[in-house]
Amino acid sequence: MYGTPKSSPTTENEPTNPESVYAETKLAIENILRSLTTAGLRSVSLRYFNAAGASSDNKIGEDWMSSQNLIPRAMRALLDEKFKFEIFGNDYATPDGTCIRDYIHVEDLAIAHVKALEYLESAGNTMISKAIACNIGTGNGTSVTQLLEMAAEVAKRKVPHTIGARREGDPVSVYADATLARKVLNWQPTHDLRSIIESAYNWHSTHPNGLR
Repeated sequence: MYGTPKSSPTTENEPTNPESVYAETKLAIENILRSLTTAGLRSVSLRYFNAAGASSDNKIGEDWMSSQNLIPRAMRALLDEKFKFEIFGNDYATPDGTCIRDYIHVEDLAIAHVKALEYLESAGNTMISKAIACNIGTGNGTSVTQLLEMAAEVAKRKVPHTIGARREGDPVSVYADATLARKVLNWQPTHDLRSIIESAYNWHSTHPNGLR
């Protein structure tokens, strides 16, 4: 919902500037939740950055058949010879020309949800606000090219791909400042990018049809 912010890592004080309908819906829900504080409803909105990876026990993961997310599509390119993987633009104003994002492991996201519920249950009148929004990310920006290089290290072979045109609604560079989540929710990420990609590769290697 930040669009392409003026600077990254991006705090929650950054003006919102959605560049897609998907982002618009996120912002609309946050605004509704804030308005409902007048009726006594308290809330914590978690501003996910790029959710990725699979469970550490390799029992739960993403179905790549319908996913438009980068990591499962990269995994499919590694494991399915018939799949054509395309990078959407390599002419952005970034060091290597590809978009930069912040990837957060799904297990860290799950913990963030628990922390948010604990906060709502225990904070009471000490809450900063009846409705708060927290970035949930690692604070590390990774370009598409860098991610594919890490995937190649994990899989021990290059990710086959082509370069296509830019896609509408893709911000140039955005990654999180998650200081507020650390301070208020007592949350912090535990997985780095390699851990995310390793868990995704393990999952997709053993569950090509996305089944548990």
